[in-house]
Amino acid sequence: MAPSRHVLRTVVAGTAALLPLLASAGPVAAHGAPVDPVSRAAACAAGSGRFTGTPACRAAAAANGGGAAFADWDNLRVAGVAGRDRQVVPDGKLCSGGLPAYRGLDLARADWPATRLVPGAAFTMRYATTIPHQGTFRLYLTKQGYDPTRPLTWSEVASRPFLTATDPAIQGGAYRISGRLPADRTGRHVLFTIWQNSSTPDTYYSCSDVVFPAAAKPAGGGAPAKTAKPPRPAASVKPAPSPGRASASAQRGVSASPSRVPATPSPASPSGAVPAAESPDAQPVAAQGGGSGSGPTALAIGSAAGLAVTGLLALALRRRRSPGTRPG
Repeated sequence: MAPSRHVLRTVVAGTAALLPLLASAGPVAAHGAPVDPVSRAAACAAGSGRFTGTPACRAAAAANGGGAAFADWDNLRVAGVAGRDRQVVPDGKLCSGGLPAYRGLDLARADWPATRLVPGAAFTMRYATTIPHQGTFRLYLTKQGYDPTRPLTWSEVASRPFLTATDPAIQGGAYRISGRLPADRTGRHVLFTIWQNSSTPDTYYSCSDVVFPAAAKPAGGGAPAKTAKPPRPAASVKPAPSPGRASASAQRGVSASPSRVPATPSPASPSGAVPAAESPDAQPVAAQGGGSGSGPTALAIGSAAGLAVTGLLALALRRRRSPGTRPG
């Protein structure tokens, strides 16, 4: 028999009266968490997390007693904090907000699922919401030198947020919080998000693991490219001055001995190349002779000595041929 209209009206009225109570119940009252960069809770959420099979998520679930760990990934909230985050949430328990149901998120590990970010770049966080609320988001980064293998403490979190947003717009089921990342971070860090509601007494806490690549070396900052060594030009030897006659350079008070040949200017190098004369691997254009006797100075001295011997022999022959001398 079909139910009467009076019975249908009674059922509908009763359901409408229960809706506010259902909305205020625990799991139904879940509200949100970051999904990009992904938070630990969202990454490891049983039944919906993309990284539940990773070693870090398995360890976090085991620390929580196993089972459907972090199924309420969007319900990590603490009531009555009212901005006293550092006084209410204990050191080493920032990622769980101090709540036992999320204690696995506080594990100090260097293999949490992480999002790669670029220092100093434009940035947008997507904070998924299941039930919208009014409030202010504050985003912090750990300080440079943060060690992910040690429990996260307040002293390792920057004292001021690098980005804040009050009641940002919801697009595609997520709050969009845009700004610019600090430019002085490298390596692995934690992006710590606090969402302090103004429409409820709750404050939400989230840890998103991120990685900043090392800064690129500036152009030309590495080892200079090796350039080809220029060929050594043949050393030119000046003839020795004739006996009894001073050379023009000696009259000007300049030494005639070519003990050092000046380097010739190197040709203009292409842009970015190191000129041969400036390269650490370049050799001098003309090197000073060593002790081998084959340099320009040794050749000049040898020529002068030959001329002297020739003159002595000619003088001896002239004396033997002059009148009044007799052979002995």
